[in-house]
Amino acid sequence: MFENLEIWWVTGAQMLYGEEPVRIVESHSKEMVEGINAAGVLPVKVVYKGTVMSSKDIEKVMLEANACKACIGIITWMHTFSPAKMWIHGLQQLRKPLLHLHTQYNAEIPWDTMDMDFMNLNQSAHGDREFGHICTRLNVRRKVVVGYWKDKSTLEKIAVWSRVAAAWADAQDMLVIRFGDQMNNVAVTDGDKVAAEMQLGYHVDYCPVSELMEYYKKVKAEDIEKLVKEYFTLYDHATELEDPATEGYKSVWNAAAAELAIRACLEDKGAKAFTTNFDDLGTDDINAKDFVGFDQIPGLASQRLMAEGYGFGAEGDWKSAALYRTLWFMNQGMGGCSFLEDYTLNFDGSQSAILQAHMLEVCPLIAEQKPRLEVHFLGIGIRKAQTARLVFTSKPGAGCTATVIDLGNRFRMIVNDVECIKSKPLPKLPVASALWIPMPDFEVGAGAWILAGGTHHSCFAYNVTADYWADYAEMAGIEMVHINKNTTIPEFKKELRYNDVYYMLNK
Repeated sequence: MFENLEIWWVTGAQMLYGEEPVRIVESHSKEMVEGINAAGVLPVKVVYKGTVMSSKDIEKVMLEANACKACIGIITWMHTFSPAKMWIHGLQQLRKPLLHLHTQYNAEIPWDTMDMDFMNLNQSAHGDREFGHICTRLNVRRKVVVGYWKDKSTLEKIAVWSRVAAAWADAQDMLVIRFGDQMNNVAVTDGDKVAAEMQLGYHVDYCPVSELMEYYKKVKAEDIEKLVKEYFTLYDHATELEDPATEGYKSVWNAAAAELAIRACLEDKGAKAFTTNFDDLGTDDINAKDFVGFDQIPGLASQRLMAEGYGFGAEGDWKSAALYRTLWFMNQGMGGCSFLEDYTLNFDGSQSAILQAHMLEVCPLIAEQKPRLEVHFLGIGIRKAQTARLVFTSKPGAGCTATVIDLGNRFRMIVNDVECIKSKPLPKLPVASALWIPMPDFEVGAGAWILAGGTHHSCFAYNVTADYWADYAEMAGIEMVHINKNTTIPEFKKELRYNDVYYMLNK
């Protein structure tokens, strides 16, 4: 999904030293962009959009970036001194994410040959400071990367930002569909949808389950059979599930029908994310002659759709659904991610941990082993029935989980580094799960999350670190707190209080 996207590179300079230095600036800029693309570190191609030397040139390229759907952000670099007042109008117009690269064409000073012409031309050392000043004066949100443009560490920082910028662009036309309402009386999954669209870009709509049932009625038997065969090919399972005469096969059939109905509805509406609610699943009486509805919450459908990139939130949690879509988008090609819920605690000294699970909806992208398709009874919500799901445990390893909460006067992103550890078998709990220790340890990590107002739902990935979420929070202009190996409760409390004052004064 990155192949049709672009990052625009804009170089700053001026005509003070004549046309020949500008020609050199152009040559250096093109060589750098070509080299960065050839390095293969960035997932999004960089496109050189010229060297700007006037207020009108700058404003023109910024407006063009705003209008170009392929452009997900701009990298600026001041090769030589670019007087910052001429950047004012352009920066005021820019609506795309900005990365300011503080670098230099040459790695080292040519001590023996450097003359005044060389020094006048290669002025990033103070040209970038001039540009940085005006960005700060204008309160422009941006990422600043400092380092030599050929160094892998520099390119990796730009790569993080580029993935986040791509996901941010994706969120700006994201439609989240709520099949049914939120779970009654739950505070944390609710929030201000208007404020979310203003701040974060995505739009949240309600879709009556009765409307979804119209798609369910239209699902063709041959399509269901084809998908059921796909399940049996992809996942381990008991052979008796393949017998059409069994109740287990019927449950798998129902799960496939639910997946096809939800996918068709989402595709028709152009939605990228959705929520479900176990209290709203169609006609109430599952034994009625004219029953039309899901046999239970569509857990298997949700698991598989998450793996394809659809955002998902349980119990109507639209903020988690949108955040998971963003996480999946920037995580493409990097490893597993999933929507998860804090379920139960395991006190075991230094290994005290939290079991992450849900009734059914955990994404198989984080599975350590091949998922197993199973059918079991689920006695929660409006239905109490047998239903299909994928069962697995997550692979061990370091990861990061995140959530966004609505505090009324602002959104806060809470990020926690975690360590997934091996789980013991759960023979009586046939669900997908992960077991993790929140950093820096269970006591501090869980305590800080609670103090920050963190949700019981979060979006987890192994390779999307807090650096990614910091870039996301910067683009969105929202608060972020990071719970990590260095966190202490006293200092974390201070951070929360300082943030309260900051946002009170700047609301």
